[in-house]
Amino acid sequence: MIRTIADFERSWQIELEATQKILKHLTTKSLTQVAHPEIRTLGRLAWHTVTSIPEMAGRTGLKLDGVDEHAPIPESAKAIFDAYNVVAISLLDQVKRSWTDATLLVEDDMYGEKWARGLTLEILLHHQIHHRAQMTVVMRLVGLSVPGVYGPAKEEWSAYGMQPPEV
Repeated sequence: MIRTIADFERSWQIELEATQKILKHLTTKSLTQVAHPEIRTLGRLAWHTVTSIPEMAGRTGLKLDGVDEHAPIPESAKAIFDAYNVVAISLLDQVKRSWTDATLLVEDDMYGEKWARGLTLEILLHHQIHHRAQMTVVMRLVGLSVPGVYGPAKEEWSAYGMQPPEV
């Protein structure tokens, strides 16, 4: 669990930048491409990643700048990228401004359960990572290049003077 505001700030900044890398590689055309009838489109996955931030934060009483959680999926990849930046930065600003390390132990009603705010922040981090990973798979399926996040992606191995792993 996130135990201090500084813990959250460090982790959120790393994951914010990783999500930005993925979102920058989306194209407007790719948002609506169907990789498989049972898999969400990149537009839906990316937008869910964006709107879940104000939705979850709102359950803790935070009011974030940016999009409403019920806003429709934008038509452009740039609009999704821009919206993500606003809500992700607003979350960090609101947590730093409104909460203390002690308030991370306050429990809020989250989906019929009581979650400490530190847990909510940790779940927000993991939720973003989870959907970002889904996006990378769909990106490959629709023909987009995938940037490395925690290490080089297949396309980036040569920059390190190495052969990519076998597929």
